[in-house]
Amino acid sequence: MTGDLRVPFRGDQPVIIRGASSFLIISRAFEKFPLLIETDTEEIVQGVYPGDLIIVSAPEGGDILPALYLLEMVRTYHLPVIALPKTHPAGKRLSYVVSAAEKIEMRCDIRRGTHPEQHLLCSADEFTGMTLYSEENDLVIRFPRPGIRVSSLDWNPSFTEKSVETGSDPGCPDR
Repeated sequence: MTGDLRVPFRGDQPVIIRGASSFLIISRAFEKFPLLIETDTEEIVQGVYPGDLIIVSAPEGGDILPALYLLEMVRTYHLPVIALPKTHPAGKRLSYVVSAAEKIEMRCDIRRGTHPEQHLLCSADEFTGMTLYSEENDLVIRFPRPGIRVSSLDWNPSFTEKSVETGSDPGCPDR
């Protein structure tokens, strides 16, 4: 592909980019929040601003639902991100990794989960070199790789709690 690829965001719905064996899930931040990045030696605080991207990468593919949960943990609940030391053995086993920044570059030559720098994200080779950012209401993909497929996801992370009839008065202990 030549030139930038522009994909409109549909409200707060994430966009998915699929390759032959991996995927990226992309959403925008809708509010300003501090992203805490925990390393083995320090805590880094980075501002995330409306319009910044939050991207979950699944370098080996897998189920979409855990990636969506990770996206919501950062986008909605502002949970901290952990950056492992480069020698930590768990880096090889991470199925999903996340970054949040104004502009994020996909790289296959970095170790998963080890980069506190949020402008880089570990991805499969089929996405390496792509840079993603938002402009107005669009996701912009610079240097899109051949063979990628882009879609919007209908995702609703809400739930409804329904009480269960137990047959006894919850205010009185059973005798």
